[in-house]
Amino acid sequence: MAAPIPIRPAEPRDLPAITRIYDDAVRHGTASFEIEPPDEREMARRYEALRAGGYPYLVAELDAEIAGYAYAGPYRARAAYRWSVEDTIYVAPSSQRRGVGRALLARLIADAEVGGFRQMIAVIGDSANAGSIELHRAAGFRMVGTFDNVGFKFGRWLDSVLMQRPLGTGATAMP
Repeated sequence: MAAPIPIRPAEPRDLPAITRIYDDAVRHGTASFEIEPPDEREMARRYEALRAGGYPYLVAELDAEIAGYAYAGPYRARAAYRWSVEDTIYVAPSSQRRGVGRALLARLIADAEVGGFRQMIAVIGDSANAGSIELHRAAGFRMVGTFDNVGFKFGRWLDSVLMQRPLGTGATAMP
């Protein structure tokens, strides 16, 4: 059995690696519907906003390098949604298919539960993103639905797949 992948809270010193990972995903993938990758300053702004809001933000390390990152953020801005979070996971191309995404998602779920959140929503860019859909299914997410053709990137229309998983006691108890 392989050694567990080290996961820890992200720190400001990780932002250059996080920015590089996300830059590649924006430029070459359909998981993100951003067209232009944000620079490190914008990624730092986003990081600080999530941390100030009490949301978990994690990195995975392999061979002393940041192999991927994950965070939970607000699903929607209105107050009634405050117990629901949306997950985000990106893995460096050189670290894909090594269990990094699975390790990040497992820890993110655990940290979100400790934070008192009750539902985690996955908004997966591109219904052809079978790896992400399967990752979430294996972590206990259920398919909620698909928004057809809601994004346009790389000269084609893309779907958004919605999946959901309860956290902790979910909706069986008051928050």
